[in-house]
Amino acid sequence: MHIIFKCLATLSLALVTTQAAHADEGRLDPAELEAFVDGLVIPLMRANGSPSGTVAIALRGELIVSRGYGHQDLERRVEVQPEKTLFRPGSVSKLFTWVAVMQLVEQGRLDLDTDVNEYLSGFSIHDTYPEPVTLRHILTHTAGFEDGVLGYLIVENPEKLLPLAESMEKYQPARVNPPGAQTAYSNYATSLAGLIVANVSGLSFNEYVQRNIFDPLQMQNSSFEEPLPSRLAANMAVSYELDAGGYVARPFELVANFGPAGGASATATDMIRFAEAIRNGGELDGARILKAATVEKMLGDEFSHDSRLLGMGLGFYATEINGHRVMGHGGDTQWFHSILGIDRDKELSVFASFGASGGGAVRTALLPSLYDRFYPLQELPPVVPEDFAERAGRYAGTYGFWRSSFTKLEKALLGMGGGITVAPGPDNTLVLVIGDGAKQYVEVEHNLFREKHPGVSLLGGMAPRLVAFQEDASGEITGFVLDGLPFMSTRKLPAFATPGFNFTLLGLSVLVFIAVLARRFYQRREIRNWGSSDRAVLRVAVLTSGIQLLTLVTGVVLISTLMEQLFDGIPLIFKLWLWLPILTTLCTVWLLYTTTRAWRGGLLGGVFARLRLTVIAGAALFMVWFYYYWNILGFNYF
Repeated sequence: MHIIFKCLATLSLALVTTQAAHADEGRLDPAELEAFVDGLVIPLMRANGSPSGTVAIALRGELIVSRGYGHQDLERRVEVQPEKTLFRPGSVSKLFTWVAVMQLVEQGRLDLDTDVNEYLSGFSIHDTYPEPVTLRHILTHTAGFEDGVLGYLIVENPEKLLPLAESMEKYQPARVNPPGAQTAYSNYATSLAGLIVANVSGLSFNEYVQRNIFDPLQMQNSSFEEPLPSRLAANMAVSYELDAGGYVARPFELVANFGPAGGASATATDMIRFAEAIRNGGELDGARILKAATVEKMLGDEFSHDSRLLGMGLGFYATEINGHRVMGHGGDTQWFHSILGIDRDKELSVFASFGASGGGAVRTALLPSLYDRFYPLQELPPVVPEDFAERAGRYAGTYGFWRSSFTKLEKALLGMGGGITVAPGPDNTLVLVIGDGAKQYVEVEHNLFREKHPGVSLLGGMAPRLVAFQEDASGEITGFVLDGLPFMSTRKLPAFATPGFNFTLLGLSVLVFIAVLARRFYQRREIRNWGSSDRAVLRVAVLTSGIQLLTLVTGVVLISTLMEQLFDGIPLIFKLWLWLPILTTLCTVWLLYTTTRAWRGGLLGGVFARLRLTVIAGAALFMVWFYYYWNILGFNYF
């Protein structure tokens, strides 16, 4: 049945995207749009295992689509109602934080270019660099913080929640770039902005947003409170995980430690009221939350690594869909996946949210499919330069996002398997490989590439039309930026940081350790005749190999079984496991000492045997480096 649903979804998508679009969008028929949304969303939800969803669309100030899909509560068979059922918009919540900041800027109580430490009390941002972090840096995601999530970003136990000020002090991340140097999406920086709003206004962040955004816009079914107040809790869509073909209810996700970055709960119709207020220059139904000039700045181009690409506004970011500029934000919790888009040119506002992990695929398909149907792309394919192959090699390599952990355990858990591969492609193209997908790009200007085949989705459906590479003063390529992801610049990884290098040497090391144990087993009779010094050397090699394998195997098992729990906190069993890399390091030092003695004393009967011992020591030494580089060696969390 799952395969059938996928086929139906693909067929539905193909049918709606091949129909002729209206020559005049002014005649867009609400009934036709609603039918299109139903025909797209329902099969995709079935195919991807999403039990609940909601879509609201406003055109020229009129709510023309307001739809609920699936069930708010499967056990009680309560259907989703778009004006009543609350979803978790995730990082779309950040838009309320940015509006709150700009409201205080309008009042002269905040300044975008003042050191944020001026607005903090009890703690301060580390002075890693001479340049201070400002609110302008925070709103454009250029503050320079590393990323982090484990144990505090989204939790299930209310006892793990802290007051916002305590959370910001306890979980302050390292600064890894000077402010303004690189974009790296930051939940911490956003939450810090929320704390500043609270400090300056004298209200809690949640209360400030309620009084100054939700209430004026009559968003009566929206809240940042966690857990939800009783009047809203009964209408909250249940969080579900698809497991073994069935849905398992999960606890309400608690984001309050970083609430301003993603803690809202809201209905689709409430969210569309907010979007319409922004599209309308800060006003809706006579209630004004921002001045029109402020909205223009928020939706403009405030920061970009390359002026040829779409950039960051103040909090809002731009995405190009079929040549149309859509401002807004995406959002994900573990169990909800949302999007808010504002197209001022088409006078269009869209909000959608879908439940369970499969909801991400539905959310991703919605806006591109809508634009393919009603606002199709009219663009000639790029001209391929015939001599590009001569310079393609300078772009080749593996790249990683600056949004990463550099000092904590997350570096391994979130970064080891990632990376974007760039390689010369056929017919004078450049190929980007992201996950399981690959896409060809054509050089159109210096360090600027355009997709050869529009519509091929990468990066979870984000199909960047343009890619702009960055170079240093010497002309070396250092990274690139994807169009539509202005908050996520990349860096070119050194060879030792790439998955290929690490997993190749990891695999070879495992083979070496297995060979040591196998040799010890199959030659146990022969070994009895060795001298005591030779047997002592072998015992150290066997012990080190065994502990290395034990550490690796138990680590893989624990991470694969506890990954979801790791986001809620570090379980005791994982903390105990972190002693094993320390033990392997001690054993490796012992093995290196023993190997030196073997060479000096002429042990093991010959040069070839001592070379084998050196290989074992080299494999063990690599593992120590591996644990150290990926922040596994030690207790690098929180």
